[in-house]
Amino acid sequence: MADYDLIVWNDKLVTGIDKIDEQHQILVNLFNEANTKLTVNNSAEFLEQITRDLLSYALYHFETEEELMQKYGYTEDIIENVDTHIRQHRSFSIKVVAVRNDIKAGILISREDLLAFLNSWLINHILNTDQRLAVFLLASEQYCLNSQV
Repeated sequence: MADYDLIVWNDKLVTGIDKIDEQHQILVNLFNEANTKLTVNNSAEFLEQITRDLLSYALYHFETEEELMQKYGYTEDIIENVDTHIRQHRSFSIKVVAVRNDIKAGILISREDLLAFLNSWLINHILNTDQRLAVFLLASEQYCLNSQV
């Protein structure tokens, strides 16, 4: 059984965008909770609950990021970054929905596979894709003016 360390919130994960950082901390906490509670033999109901909670909060978070992109013109500025960012959001959602559909069909994902996917996706997305969005927002005069209000 592969062991995954709990993700410790640190400065490398901070984007500097308070709303995004607060939501990332919740996602990290959800991952850590799953990491702690998942065992080798999980029930379908338990796996459904974990994946439902993760997907539900992730969708809320993705909506927040995509609203910020739209509001502050990220979509017009760097179309390649936007496409990649949104594609990653959709890919995550599709994967979690597929896992949920498998669970409902009696095909249970292993603890290792679920944690590997979540850990890799969350860390890579925050450290790379979300950091690019944050750099753009922090350089945006309009964002900086609005965030001081």
